[in-house]
Amino acid sequence: MAILGLLAACTLSPLRPESGADDEAKPLVLTTFTVLADMAKNVAGERLNVRSIVKEGAEIHGYQPTPSDLEQAVDADLIVENGFGLELWARKFTAAAGDVPTLTLSDGMQPLLIEGDLYAGKPNPHAWMSPQRAIQYVDKLVEGFSQLDPAGSESFSRNAEIYKQKLQILDDELRISLAKIPETRRVLVSCEGAFTYLASDYGMEEAYLWPVNAESQVTPRRMANLIRTVQERGVPTIFCESTVSDKAQREVAMASGAQFGGTFYVDSLSAANGPASTLLELQRHNVSLILAGLSKADEVQ
Repeated sequence: MAILGLLAACTLSPLRPESGADDEAKPLVLTTFTVLADMAKNVAGERLNVRSIVKEGAEIHGYQPTPSDLEQAVDADLIVENGFGLELWARKFTAAAGDVPTLTLSDGMQPLLIEGDLYAGKPNPHAWMSPQRAIQYVDKLVEGFSQLDPAGSESFSRNAEIYKQKLQILDDELRISLAKIPETRRVLVSCEGAFTYLASDYGMEEAYLWPVNAESQVTPRRMANLIRTVQERGVPTIFCESTVSDKAQREVAMASGAQFGGTFYVDSLSAANGPASTLLELQRHNVSLILAGLSKADEVQ
């Protein structure tokens, strides 16, 4: 497996809990954002010190790294990124950061492409939102971690199998839950087009204000198009994501007659005491909102 070039950037804000002396002696793995850190921790177990670069709650697409980020990144043994154009903010550090290898989890994966916008034809980066794609991420983590720490290869594989079983259970849960929504109601409206993979896997359609948060300008045309879609399709409830303002989406709800159904988690986990402290809980939280918002119109429980 190819461990690609180098990446660097962003605040090294470790995930819960704070690193201790034991962690400092382990190989350091930095992930670009908290969702990947959660996945990496499930595979690494106790053998690696895994931290997230971007903090919980921060917007990853437009992150602005600081010089101190690079100083800490060069101490890493491996940096794990999503790819598919998600972390373009890191590229300017590639030449300067040294020989820190980068593992790109979407390498070799066939992307779903963005349609009908300025980003048309580019990969949608949010592949981790599909449990089946997340399983492929886990396999990549095993390969990368086994190269970093060959003695831990069997441990990584065992951890990965346990975690993949959990992802498969999640996939089954999502499939059963979303099937409860009447077909005419299966239009998922969010601020960002972050649900393309989930919608594709579970028989839903997607509509949004902007394709990716890196280009989150709310133009009158985009808003008018979304309002029209919500009205024409009779969408009862619409949503937004935790890392961006929901002001424009609330305006869409008011103008279209839909309800605002709550906040999704996509690009970031919540705090430890929040509703999306792991990827598994993130998915369950989102699907709970989707069910409550899209099923209620036809009184489907």
